[in-house]
Amino acid sequence: MRILHTMLRVNNLEESLKFYCDVLGMKLIRQKEYPDGKFTLAFVGYGNESDNAVLELTYNWGVDKYDLGDAYGHIALGVDDIYSACEKIKAKGGKVTREPGPMKHGSTVIAFVEDPNGYKVELIEKKCGDPNGYKVELIEKKYTEKSTIETPPMSAPF
Repeated sequence: MRILHTMLRVNNLEESLKFYCDVLGMKLIRQKEYPDGKFTLAFVGYGNESDNAVLELTYNWGVDKYDLGDAYGHIALGVDDIYSACEKIKAKGGKVTREPGPMKHGSTVIAFVEDPNGYKVELIEKKCGDPNGYKVELIEKKYTEKSTIETPPMSAPF
């Protein structure tokens, strides 16, 4: 089993595609209109859907605003140089809502940007000298043991 995609409802598909493709460097993998259902799906990501999790941007025709609620957190992207990534995002018109720096109560260097719909995107800097890529600590259900999952050394193309 693996994660295939995360779906986000978007207010304006063209603005969203510009942000995810032009600002964050993702590629438009596929897009299809569903006239009978009055919606369009666009899939974006950093690689082929058969090998990578992607984002599904759903545009419901005629809907120009969503209440994001308080349950949604953020999407996370790995980057090699977070300071450079934030400068490039700003130069392309992206909105950095939290400048790069260590996370609260930790040492991982993070930043946040916001897409045109108000969704938060976290940038996480790869730790120097870590040949295995990004390490994410998880607390087990019993909250007594920590385990580490190593993800492949992939990062957003900044």
